[in-house]
Amino acid sequence: MKDAPEIPAQAIEPSLWDGLRRFTAARIALGHTGTSLPTAPHLAFQCAHAQARDAVHIGLDIPPIEAAAAQRGWTVLKVHSAAADRLIYLQRPDLGRQLAQGSRDLLRQHGGACDVLFVLADGLSARAIQKHALPLLDALQPALDGESWRLGPLVVAEQGRVAIGDEIGALLGARLVVVMIGERPGLSAHDSLGIYLSYSPRVGLANSDRNCISNVRPEGLSYAQAAHTLRYLMHESLRRQLSGTLLKDEGGEVARAEVSTTVSAWALDCPSRTAPPRSD
Repeated sequence: MKDAPEIPAQAIEPSLWDGLRRFTAARIALGHTGTSLPTAPHLAFQCAHAQARDAVHIGLDIPPIEAAAAQRGWTVLKVHSAAADRLIYLQRPDLGRQLAQGSRDLLRQHGGACDVLFVLADGLSARAIQKHALPLLDALQPALDGESWRLGPLVVAEQGRVAIGDEIGALLGARLVVVMIGERPGLSAHDSLGIYLSYSPRVGLANSDRNCISNVRPEGLSYAQAAHTLRYLMHESLRRQLSGTLLKDEGGEVARAEVSTTVSAWALDCPSRTAPPRSD
């Protein structure tokens, strides 16, 4: 039996958009072989799909987070939602928003007022918490230390959804609660971290009363940029005594600087243009 003939490199037709691939993780400019994708992009797609599926099911490894947080001076409390396991968590989103009774009792023993409480919840990607939560807190730490914030304990919530932070914050007497949670994985990012800020947390708080910072990871929104935005929102939330749709991020100097740098780099690579092409 003869070996399959080798496909020459020129059989893969490149895309005219090839030069823009370095600016996005989106699947653009993959080229084609006849009417099909080349083998490498096809396999990369299958790998990304498997990573996204795994991210939903892999649990949070809490001991390393506890140890690393303790080294940074945090007091760590572990709580669990009313969803007993991962299968129930995925089938019953409502249970992921509520604390188990034992966790309620634990938090009542640690009650006390604080300005801000940080909650780490696994959400739909525990990998995001495992990789990005503590580095993000490290980026925020200078502001926390230098501005006399009264901090609550660091709460790690298993099988938790965003709203679980409202009950935790209410039980611990927090003026603000910041929930860091693994976002729903996609085919470009399976470890994206989301941040949700709520003023005066309480059970039944509407989604419109929260502020969200999304896609926190080195390949997305940087730790420094996310910490800058979060610090601004925390200050303004306490000053205005609100959060959600009435509170806008108007302190985005870092974000504008990063966007400006990206656009400048694109313009230098494409001297015939002065701005990226329009999508419309």
